[in-house]
Amino acid sequence: MNHRDIRTILLVEDSLADAEMALDALNGAHLANPVVHVEDGVDCLDYLYCRGEWAGREPVDPAVVLLDIKMPRMGGIEVLTHLRADERFRRVPVVILSSSREESDLARSWDIGANAYVIKPVDVDQFFDAVRTLGQFWAVLNQGPEQD
Repeated sequence: MNHRDIRTILLVEDSLADAEMALDALNGAHLANPVVHVEDGVDCLDYLYCRGEWAGREPVDPAVVLLDIKMPRMGGIEVLTHLRADERFRRVPVVILSSSREESDLARSWDIGANAYVIKPVDVDQFFDAVRTLGQFWAVLNQGPEQD
């Protein structure tokens, strides 16, 4: 597997404290995947569609999108809806990260097509374990459909 095959983990999180926790957990999992952090749904779509500040990047889809649900400008549910409506991004794995235990958020995420839903626990170790496990599963173990 050469370096070009190692795809990015895209972290979409407006809380810098939560982003730091997620990055620490991913680093602790020793994944080869680089992590890109953007702060809201608008920046996430700019990254995916290679627009705005991401206009120059190579159009390679991320291995997984770790997506916060409550963000300014555009939240996680709206981003997920966009991705699942677009043929190109329909199969990109999306993990919803949420501090919400509201059933409605959970149900909507599954209905729209989230691959996993992680409640951001107050317990840092739990959050580390969740993100680390997900990171390893999606980035290392999860074989996406073969690209033509």
